[in-house]
Amino acid sequence: MWDWGAQPFNTVITTFVFSVYLTSESFGDTNTTSTALAVATALAGLLVAVLAPVLGQNSDRSGRTVRNLRVQTWLLALLSASLFFVAPDPSYLVLGLVLLGAGSIVSEIAGVNYNASIEQVASPKNVGRVSGFGWGMGYLGGILVLLVIYFAFIQPEVGLFGVGDGDALDIRVSMLVCGLWILLFTIPAFVVLKDQPQERAPRVGVADSYRLLWQSLKGLWGESRHTVYFLMASALFRDGLAGVFAFGAVLAAGTFDMSAGDVIVFGAAANILAGVSTMAFGLLDDRLGPKQVIVISLVTLVVLGMGVFLLHDGGPMVFWTLGLAMTAFVGPAQAASRSFLARVIPEGHSGEIFGLYATTGRVVSFISPAAFAAAIWLGARMTGQENTQYWGILGIALVLVAGLAVLLPVRAPEERPIGQS
Repeated sequence: MWDWGAQPFNTVITTFVFSVYLTSESFGDTNTTSTALAVATALAGLLVAVLAPVLGQNSDRSGRTVRNLRVQTWLLALLSASLFFVAPDPSYLVLGLVLLGAGSIVSEIAGVNYNASIEQVASPKNVGRVSGFGWGMGYLGGILVLLVIYFAFIQPEVGLFGVGDGDALDIRVSMLVCGLWILLFTIPAFVVLKDQPQERAPRVGVADSYRLLWQSLKGLWGESRHTVYFLMASALFRDGLAGVFAFGAVLAAGTFDMSAGDVIVFGAAANILAGVSTMAFGLLDDRLGPKQVIVISLVTLVVLGMGVFLLHDGGPMVFWTLGLAMTAFVGPAQAASRSFLARVIPEGHSGEIFGLYATTGRVVSFISPAAFAAAIWLGARMTGQENTQYWGILGIALVLVAGLAVLLPVRAPEERPIGQS
């Protein structure tokens, strides 16, 4: 339910609605607003990369992982609702960027503590199912709240409670709905999750936190080197997985001539399929192991991506078929990645290691966009065609292959109690 509850920030705010609103002509010319959003997003990502492992480590030391998650979730709800005050005027651009960036940081750090709590609700026999079910619920919750606000406020000329599009009230009220959704639907998680009694370690400063982090990394390298290898591999393939969704809509419109309405319908179908498939693959995770699920997903994604590239002249039906099939394998790889790590984390280091998991992902998050752009440029040089956007899928496939290559030598976790090295 935490996945279901917190997902509006990712689906509605950062992907489909608020970011699009913030880069509209209401806030200035497209180049200015898009550049400003990119800079704000990059700065937020940098702060996450710096803060995540240290804050996760402090949660481990204090024994207050759930308390921290609760406070961060409430803060995320407040930041989401506060986007209501971003009126459609250039003078509000900075406010929107600051609130959006702060929300991104809080969302990522909350995700670290949330992932670290999986050991409370999962055993070695069902950690894959639990991780897959949670991730799948996130997909389904995100698309449901998107559809609710779309049909209740955005699509009608006059929506519920007389809300219209004047002064962008339909978008702004949707932000209030997101904040309320986050606040209400995460309550069940905090009824179940409780901080476990433990002896609290002394508080340490920032400098000492990084010193302890370095010592932990050296210890992890000596005791569980394959965990470090997995962190590197997952950083690569998770960036490729993010690229599938990030550039899917771009390809749908630019290469396959799908209308904006068709793209929204495709996005809804993709999220539903991704949610259901992630839950189903969670069962396979527990039977075959998380590494096998990741390998199957990555290989299938590369094959389907090559199909999209080779059949790009086939029109929308190609994208509806192969593109939709690709979305069914993104969530399973992400969820299995989380369950893999949960099986190998040394006892008492969940927050710290999941913090490193977030950091490594952020450090390489530029690779997928860069590969997408470089492949398009290469396609233009090699073919002389005016539109070689479809070459971008080769860039994403290359990132997935790189992650797969680093993953293959990683030793899969033996079945052991979660939290035991």
